Amino acid sequence: MRILVVGAGGIGGYFGGRLVEAGRDVTFLVRPGRAAKMAATGLAIRSPAGDADLPASSAVTAEGLATRGPFDLVIVTCKAYDLAAAVEDFAPAVGPRTVVLPLLNGLQHLDALDARFGAGAVFGGLCLISSRRDEHDRIVHLSDVHRLTFGARSPGQADVVREVARAFEGARFEAVASDDVTLAMWEKWVFLATLAGVTCLMRAAVGDVVRAGGTDLVTTMLEEARAIAEANGFAPRAPFLQMSRSRLVDPDSTLTASMLDDLERGGPTEADHILGDLLRRGEPGRGATPSPLRTALLAIRAQENRARR
Repeated sequence: MRILVVGAGGIGGYFGGRLVEAGRDVTFLVRPGRAAKMAATGLAIRSPAGDADLPASSAVTAEGLATRGPFDLVIVTCKAYDLAAAVEDFAPAVGPRTVVLPLLNGLQHLDALDARFGAGAVFGGLCLISSRRDEHDRIVHLSDVHRLTFGARSPGQADVVREVARAFEGARFEAVASDDVTLAMWEKWVFLATLAGVTCLMRAAVGDVVRAGGTDLVTTMLEEARAIAEANGFAPRAPFLQMSRSRLVDPDSTLTASMLDDLERGGPTEADHILGDLLRRGEPGRGATPSPLRTALLAIRAQENRARR
């Protein structure tokens, strides 16, 4: 199976690198500067699951992709605000039998991908990992969680799911073929919206907010997100909610959303894709009044406006 990984940052570099390590045929679609560095020095991963120093990687820019022909699997790992440009870049790699596996947050990206490539070509997917690219361009994995979940969004995709599962076998990450990937995506969305909302609104880690007396803010925001998911027909499962509450009200937690890093750098954020789109899918009047999720969204937008001045 020929695999194209769109991006080689914390997510694409990690999962793509682990596939390279397992001997899979992987090409990374990256910007010119990153392509030159990867060609010269390869790809390095530092992880509690085991380090990897991979030889000069197959990296290609958008300009060089057209000559590569269609790939069997395209794994999309860009930020949501970069998706439109990324689609134009990787479109030449998508042929009649190509499967597109997005690992973006929320669900808004599925509409764009379905419109461009057809719903039958687009899997559901998500990942759970804390990772980043450090100052030496190494991929640093920061915890023991490295799960990639994928699955069919329609019955016709079932055979291809099995092919992808075989391609992932033996790679040094947890690959989960989900029977209900859309529900899994909604569950992650509920957790991430709460995490991003709390940590960006308060400009602090979860534990800092809890120790300041903010447990009720966390649980109210989680309940608002949960209610929106249920209203859309995807009620989060009890074990997921129990796990989410325990992580989000831990007074010793240093957990923050990557959106807070983006906000503090003054760059673009995924606020509209994670918080805005979730709120748009909520029924009028549903959830807490006033809405803590909306308050968080307004705070992030205001900070973004200030950074652009």
